[in-house]
Amino acid sequence: MTAESPVVEPLWAPAPHQAAGSAIVAFARWLREHRGVELADVFDYAELHAWSVRDLEGFWSATAEFLGVIFHDAPRAVLTSRAMPGAGWFPGATLNYAEHALAPGPGRADADVAVEFTREDGLERTVTHAELRDLVARARAGLSAAGVEVGDRVVALAPNSVETLVMFLATASLGAVWSSCSPDFGARAVHDRFAQIEPTVLLAVDGYCYGGRGFDIRKTVAALRTRLPTLRHTVLVPYLDPDAAMAGTVSWADFTARTAPLAFEPVAFDHPLWILYSSGTTGLPKGIVHGHGGIVLEHLKALRLHHDLGPGDRFFWFTTTGWMVWNLVVGGLLVGSTVVLFDGNPGYPDLGTLWTLAERHRVTVFGVSASFVRACVQAGMRPRDTHDLSRMRALGSTGSPLSAEGFGWIADAVGGHVQICSISGGTDVCTAFLGSAPTVPVWLGELSAAALGADVHCCDEDGNDVLDAVGELIIRAPMPSMPVMFWNDPDGSRLHAAYFADHPGAWRHGDWVSATQRGSFVIHGRSDATLNRGGVRMGTADLYTVIERFDEVADSLVIDTTRLGARVDGALLCFLVLTEGTALPDIERRLRAALRSELSPRHVPDRFLLVDAVPRTLNGKKCEIPVKRVLAGMDPDKAVSRGALQNLEALAAFLDVVVETP
Repeated sequence: MTAESPVVEPLWAPAPHQAAGSAIVAFARWLREHRGVELADVFDYAELHAWSVRDLEGFWSATAEFLGVIFHDAPRAVLTSRAMPGAGWFPGATLNYAEHALAPGPGRADADVAVEFTREDGLERTVTHAELRDLVARARAGLSAAGVEVGDRVVALAPNSVETLVMFLATASLGAVWSSCSPDFGARAVHDRFAQIEPTVLLAVDGYCYGGRGFDIRKTVAALRTRLPTLRHTVLVPYLDPDAAMAGTVSWADFTARTAPLAFEPVAFDHPLWILYSSGTTGLPKGIVHGHGGIVLEHLKALRLHHDLGPGDRFFWFTTTGWMVWNLVVGGLLVGSTVVLFDGNPGYPDLGTLWTLAERHRVTVFGVSASFVRACVQAGMRPRDTHDLSRMRALGSTGSPLSAEGFGWIADAVGGHVQICSISGGTDVCTAFLGSAPTVPVWLGELSAAALGADVHCCDEDGNDVLDAVGELIIRAPMPSMPVMFWNDPDGSRLHAAYFADHPGAWRHGDWVSATQRGSFVIHGRSDATLNRGGVRMGTADLYTVIERFDEVADSLVIDTTRLGARVDGALLCFLVLTEGTALPDIERRLRAALRSELSPRHVPDRFLLVDAVPRTLNGKKCEIPVKRVLAGMDPDKAVSRGALQNLEALAAFLDVVVETP
């Protein structure tokens, strides 16, 4: 570390009046007044964060009290042990997630709007909190009549719609366990997930809309019903065709025809709330179980303190029900915000669709993927010139690293008043380890800060903290939303192997990051896909940032074949999907020059090869490791689970690649 760090001007900085009125500053003041926490400056995020990871018990108990967690039975303690795995949170406490989302309170009065729903074909629906409570009560009555009890699993093959949200809340209210897949998942992918958890009730739609087309999935539903022997009831929502029906199913209208008083089953803090899934690229997807209490507490913290969401705000993030972002968006109800749901293709009929949605529904916190931002950059869009985005105060990005160019475009083309909230975490914890805060500036290409309560470190190979150097993302203290368990992992061995085997007592997340002296972070890609060139390790995200800035590049995949074995050894390969009318000679020389000048000579691939598509998981992530295994000669069926890919045919192009040692 140098004696004096260069001053880096922020791209965005909080206005004094906005910071002063934020929930995170109110929390800091409350800590000083009610808990006696010694904070010299309530606006100093670094000081608050340092306390939050130093005094875990004090921080999380204060967060629960300040944000109004409703305990039916009070906890005997906050944390039984700091061991990872093995930490036990709030023993003896009982609560219910659905109660926090539905109980009357600020932003949840009967007439307050709970949900604004839009489908790509123009179908819209506004749901007040009174209506939402009634719908959940009816779905809860339907589940009870179907014999659903505490701990039973209720699953959904359904889109980001009102009915899906209602069924989830009804499931949670009973203490049953929720799990969902997007309806565009294939039958095998859905079965690989749901068969593991032995569901009793399936919520399904007849079909879905995407890109101006309707897709009937009743054959998939029928196939699932025959292959899930524990199913007792299938509830069909006529989503694509109002008159849709299926033999052996009960219609949504009939299922919710009767009502009963809305009640909330008190369950233990770590009682399973939902089951999310790993990508499943190398085998059956792992069922990741999160508890009621951990999610309530973490999402209250993330949404109220970090995103400053509360009553009167409108929260949108583009997602499907097969991505953990859906679970985060639903959490907007916990803080009294209106959640804005969109179902369909975000680029249909054009890339203005989501910006129109933001304007129409006066969205205050607007979230998308980094790839959507990139598409807008390449299309030359300037939403600030075509849409009224005056209500938007923050734009979130996740799914993959947001490039420096994307940061700059948001500031210029969306609005300088908009805070850029690039976040990184994942399905594993259903939240972000790294992100933003209302009191922290935004620097170009950087995630502003580690989240409160997240003891994040950037470590070298020996586990030592490093600054301004690339290292592993390590978490050295437990968090409440870490998995309660993996499904069907009775001795915890799979959970231990996934996160704790490489750094005993600490969580290795698998991201390749660098930490700055400002307290911000840069994501360089997955550490298991690290490029090793001349002994210097680099992240693939660095290359993608440069390569995919070229308008002629539609997509790319970078693979380092070092140590793969005899078949392919020692080459850095860049596979390109080019836009129509572009040939490799048109762009290769410029790509090489850009990578050499903006990164280093080591970052220049040995070869560029053309492919029709990049293999991606069902959630849209690039399949770097499976392709690396295929290049090593592994049987594709062993290199990747077929049901885990959204475009299995894209893998074929890599089967016959032969690259000489450079």
